[in-house]
Amino acid sequence: MANEPPNSGPPPRAQRAWRAACPGCGAPVEFASAASASAVCSFCRSTVVRDGEALRRIGVSAELFDDHSPLQLGVRGRHQGVSFTVVGRLQYAYADGTWNEWHLLFDAAGADGTPRSGWLSEDNGAYVLAFDIVPAPPELPLADELYAGERRLVAGSAWSVASVVRAKLLAAEGELPRPPKLEGEFVVADLRSTGGEVGTLDYADPAHTGWSVGRSVALAELSLSGLRETSEKTLSGRSVPCPSCGAALAPTLATTQSMSCPQCRAVVDLSQGVGGDLAHYAQNNSGPGGLQPQIPLGSTGRLSLGAEGPLDWTVVGYMERCDLPGAGDDDEQTFWREYLLYHRTAGFAFLVDAEDGWSWVRPMTGAPLVTGRGAQVGETSFTERWRYAAKVTWVQGEFYWRVRREEQAQVTDYDGPRGAKLARESTAGEVVWSLGQAMDAATVASAFRIAPGKQAGFSRDAGPLSGLGTARSGGSGLSQGVIILVVVIVVIVLMSRCTGDDCDEVKASFGESSNEYQQCRRNHASGGFRSSGGSFGGFSSGGGGHK
Repeated sequence: MANEPPNSGPPPRAQRAWRAACPGCGAPVEFASAASASAVCSFCRSTVVRDGEALRRIGVSAELFDDHSPLQLGVRGRHQGVSFTVVGRLQYAYADGTWNEWHLLFDAAGADGTPRSGWLSEDNGAYVLAFDIVPAPPELPLADELYAGERRLVAGSAWSVASVVRAKLLAAEGELPRPPKLEGEFVVADLRSTGGEVGTLDYADPAHTGWSVGRSVALAELSLSGLRETSEKTLSGRSVPCPSCGAALAPTLATTQSMSCPQCRAVVDLSQGVGGDLAHYAQNNSGPGGLQPQIPLGSTGRLSLGAEGPLDWTVVGYMERCDLPGAGDDDEQTFWREYLLYHRTAGFAFLVDAEDGWSWVRPMTGAPLVTGRGAQVGETSFTERWRYAAKVTWVQGEFYWRVRREEQAQVTDYDGPRGAKLARESTAGEVVWSLGQAMDAATVASAFRIAPGKQAGFSRDAGPLSGLGTARSGGSGLSQGVIILVVVIVVIVLMSRCTGDDCDEVKASFGESSNEYQQCRRNHASGGFRSSGGSFGGFSSGGGGHK
């Protein structure tokens, strides 16, 4: 029918294929393209390479960690009018977790007449579609020459180095354009341009540095068919007792790398899987009577947080943060709260509740043009407002990056026209830029269906007593004295989480050898910790780039 979508009906059959017996187990291994140099046997997981008309076994790939991505082998889609099929996947690990790179085989031929390959890679909760530049340009920088945050000329263009990490291949499946590096670590560096491009330098092959260039892409733009029905389900195979208190931990997101225990609030590292001992640490918390998120974890609200338009976003994580005033700094310490939001195909975003109002942000694919105290993103100009060190003091829920104790970040916040927000966050080995927009408190409360009696604490645009207008109009019925008391309590609790306090009173009451005093000392020693993220909700998975 003329009105049928381009990807309706069964996928077209390949006009020809290359097939041979696996040298490891004898099972058939099929190549859909003459451009594919290697494949992974789906039966014995041997990695085989083509040697003329024969196959040669070079090693065994580990089982892929089932992260329940919506993507899978066989998915079909279209990019710029050209159809493609997902035919392979590489799964990598680095210090803070894992990421996938999906091999796409396009129907249209390249310049040499062979089908063109591409890579759909994970990028801070979103995706980048990139293509290898073959042959690679000359005089690419060496791995030990790069550091995060520098500006560098690569392949004749100016780039900002976003991250430099050491990675290793965990597993591979399907059809690949070249043999994968099965053993040992190697350096991967991600670069960003002011034009919104992502460049990746891959040093897996000591004799040949890989260079690819791509752009951000939303899965909804690719007209995908054959996706998994859902990627948001309870991962029963990963359920594990909390190493601190024994309560059951059941992560619900495929990409969860760390989460807080719902019972004892310990932060548990899941980035290396759930087998064996799990790293964890206790939070310096205010106990079961402490303040809880104003938007409950698990809530879903319909918000427009980018080019995709209105989507249903679910709250999966919550954190409280504070800045760290320097010596001689007369500014008051400030506090804010961030909600990690998740959508199956759009990825992640942050909803930020600060003393000057609400806003949302998502990480940028490219990098702004920075000149002095100004920054330019496309046609939008930003002006630097604040520069400071920050840390996270409290978390609940799940996070797709590995939460680290005592890790700090240097943050620079920028303001743009009509409430536009821009933030730069720098940690060891990584720089992340985030872009977003101010929001009205009423929009947030309405999206998450917050009861009218609980909305007074949402309005911060006019200062801490902005809820008085509602009280006078009879909305919540709260008096000015009650609101002032609530504000004071919030500040006290946040300050106690950020700065901690000593245990002299506990020691005086119970004695130095008491369990109460020792527990107080342990809680105090846990201090604060830091997740990668900016004050406007900028975040990363700990390695930036495609991780």
